[in-house]
Amino acid sequence: MTKAFVSGCAGPILTDDEIAFFREADPWGLILFARNVETPDQLKSLTASFREAVGRENAPVLVDQEGGRVQRLKPPNWVKYPAPKLYGDLYASNPEAGVRAARLGAQLIANDLFEVGITIDCLPCLDIRFSDTVDAIGDRAISGDPDVVIRLGQAMIEGAVAGGVLPVIKHIPGHGRAKVDSHFELPRVDAPLSEMKDVDFRPFKALSHVSLGMTAHIVYEGIDPETAGTQSATIVQEVIRKEIGFDGCLMSDDISMKALGETYFERSRKIIEAGCDIVLHCNGDMNEMAAVAEAVPELAGVSAIRCADALKGWKAPEPGFDKSVAWDEFRALTGVHGV
Repeated sequence: MTKAFVSGCAGPILTDDEIAFFREADPWGLILFARNVETPDQLKSLTASFREAVGRENAPVLVDQEGGRVQRLKPPNWVKYPAPKLYGDLYASNPEAGVRAARLGAQLIANDLFEVGITIDCLPCLDIRFSDTVDAIGDRAISGDPDVVIRLGQAMIEGAVAGGVLPVIKHIPGHGRAKVDSHFELPRVDAPLSEMKDVDFRPFKALSHVSLGMTAHIVYEGIDPETAGTQSATIVQEVIRKEIGFDGCLMSDDISMKALGETYFERSRKIIEAGCDIVLHCNGDMNEMAAVAEAVPELAGVSAIRCADALKGWKAPEPGFDKSVAWDEFRALTGVHGV
């Protein structure tokens, strides 16, 4: 039975130990990073090897391919995409061009991913950018205006689906107010709930129809002052599920990040108990992977339904899409040459 986690792997090919682990533990999906990426042919082989190991042809393979600093498939084998902030900046001077560029950029990225067997891209980042937003978010945030984030986020979602991948809205219920990097420490946000409803939650609420979402490792002091959102039943059940209205497959942010304390077994167990459907573990460390696999349950009940329903939304790229023509238009809109 498939278990409620997504795993990383160590390198560009699966080792015998990894194949055996994936066959036995059967994680719901695999997530890839730059360490796993060399060439298109190598990547196609890697994604196929994972699916063969778990015995599921549609097993999800995920990546963070946003553009800018967060791009795992890089030149020279893949083009360089701009950070999402560029779309927001373009929208400020020409809304129609901003929307078109956001959709095209996401569609071009998705087409790259589809060609190598990747089916889920962890974008768009719907976090609001503030003047003191931590650099770990920074230009990954589309805009400081929730209305712009909603419109361009929707365009990116449409582009991703048109290009052959499923999008993931992140980081619910909002990472933009964090002033420290959750890769290294646990951020705390002191904004009151009313203010977050008016600003931070709005893009997630408007785009809650998307079938995949990712949490934030942040303590929201005005909601649950004791527990990081990823592990907080109050955040997951009362805010994400009820207030925001997100009923899709909810995965944690990467539990390899240092924001969360305790052992990997305890981290994973608390995430599931809070109400997340999937634990995300990214670094490819086999000992940690084994602890996560031991902690999480088999996918069952409403979580299994959410995960299955999410995958039903996947479809092949739009027929007739000409990547060369699309790139010409994208360059003309953005000035980005993709080198």
